[in-house]
Amino acid sequence: MRVAAVQMSSGADKGQNLARAEELVREAVRQGAGLVSLPEHFSCLVPEAERPGQAEPVPGPTTAFLAALSRELGIYLHAGSLLEQAGEPGKCYNTGILFGPGGDILAAYRKIHLFDVSVGGHGYHESATTLAGEEVVAVPTPLTILGLSICYDLRFPELYRRLAGAGAGVLFVPAAFTMYTGKDHWEILVRARAIENQAYVVAAAQFGGSYFGHSMIVDPWGTPLAVAQEREMVVVAAIDLAWLEKVRSDLPSLHNRRLD
Repeated sequence: MRVAAVQMSSGADKGQNLARAEELVREAVRQGAGLVSLPEHFSCLVPEAERPGQAEPVPGPTTAFLAALSRELGIYLHAGSLLEQAGEPGKCYNTGILFGPGGDILAAYRKIHLFDVSVGGHGYHESATTLAGEEVVAVPTPLTILGLSICYDLRFPELYRRLAGAGAGVLFVPAAFTMYTGKDHWEILVRARAIENQAYVVAAAQFGGSYFGHSMIVDPWGTPLAVAQEREMVVVAAIDLAWLEKVRSDLPSLHNRRLD
């Protein structure tokens, strides 16, 4: 199967964002993708304080739109993350949704690690308006098991080891990495997660303004198969399960590890 990572420059207008996401998903399908991943906050990218007011129920209007799109195109569609109502005033979840080819919701993952940092002269406090998720989510599919994560999760290898232990052959990392951190850390971290877990990594990113972009698809050897340029676009690569198994059998580091 061919997989695509969609790079977007989302803003506050949900209607415009969804229309652009649809255009890019359709472009990915024209390039042969049967599994398409959108970036973090693809449907609504607003400051932290505004996020609870933009949150929706799941299922809700945005998931209904994406369900119809995945059903029409007959693809697996990974909605990198959207703002989900949390049932607590002033709070929301940062939630990734996986749709099957029939338009059904196969899984939802709530971001576990929240971005509370001070870098490049800017402070970020995601937990002020976002609740942390608690569940590790690995989803069996006919292709392979898919492991879900979001952005800042990338810095916590323990999560990906859990996903690899659950059998994940493809790891999703939808992101909105800052320009300041992305230029030094993004590619290194994406490739490291691929190498140490011997899995494909599909990393769809936000681009533009303060966001680094450089969406990429990396194979289990850590080789970048496709990397986005500095614009909205899709990158597509093939998932080769025979290569996945060869890497894991020739260099069985997952089997050889001792510190469980």
